Amino acid sequence: MKSLRHATLRQLQIFETAASNLSFARAAEQLHLTQPAISMQIAQLELSAGAALFERLGKKLFLTPTGTELLTHVRRISQTMREAGEAMDAIRGLELGRLSIAVVSTAKYFAPKLLTMFRGAHPKIELRLSDANREEVLALLRSNAVDLAIMGRPPDDIETVAEAFAPHPHVIVAPPGNPLCLKRGMPVKALAKEPFISREPGSGTRSAMERFFAQHKIAPEIAMVMASNESIKQAVMAGMGLSFISSHTIGLECQAGHLVPLDIVGLPVMRRWYVVHLASKRLTPTAEAFKRFVFTEAPKYLEATFPISRGTAESKKISAGRRRK
Repeated sequence: MKSLRHATLRQLQIFETAASNLSFARAAEQLHLTQPAISMQIAQLELSAGAALFERLGKKLFLTPTGTELLTHVRRISQTMREAGEAMDAIRGLELGRLSIAVVSTAKYFAPKLLTMFRGAHPKIELRLSDANREEVLALLRSNAVDLAIMGRPPDDIETVAEAFAPHPHVIVAPPGNPLCLKRGMPVKALAKEPFISREPGSGTRSAMERFFAQHKIAPEIAMVMASNESIKQAVMAGMGLSFISSHTIGLECQAGHLVPLDIVGLPVMRRWYVVHLASKRLTPTAEAFKRFVFTEAPKYLEATFPISRGTAESKKISAGRRRK
């Protein structure tokens, strides 16, 4: 790709937008250009690259192997340009930065509020929030597409800096009519024959559930697997089974009496929330400011909004220790 030195930043921006959407039409809409203009710029970039970047199969657009490789480098260029712009803003004493955050789906119940609070103190900052499942968040981290990620279990296969900022309790919930709701201090083995509605394999919640039951030498009956906390809550409320779930996802349902956390010995399982970024990443002043904000404000907000009935002493032992993986 030696001739790519003739490519312009505008062409690379157009390519990145088209590749991210796999659509020239959506790229045109987002960049306020016509679709023929998009096609022309992509054609010129393909000429510089010496290879096709896209292929069309039926009505669907796909990246070629060359396009996939180029997209990785273009995203790095975009991030570098963004960091350069924010560095210039910082030198001028401005606060016009941008911040891109990815959160696992369980964190979407509090992350928007934290960003709103942060935006209140820094109104000129442009924010972007993506919520997705764990694997999608890890993909965003790997590709350097986001500044920071919030998740419950840092990755083991990516070199990252992960810092714990708050406790993350998990409980087992049932619908209010379930007889188990009336029992106190139940042993875990009392759940051995109960059907469970579970998150998908690989999710942080599913992994925590499997570890919890393995410690008690119980293999729970998985009646159904769902990739959405909202779907799981609806299934439990409908009486389809119990669920091992984050306390941070059930606040409203518990207050309304639609879900009941069961009183089981060993619960809540106390995990941690982490803010994570690539170890090689040079954080912008905006990202550094948000990290400081999270460490200061998130624990107070979570404790006030999602009170922990048990395990509080243990939760207070959680420190913002730094992990490098």
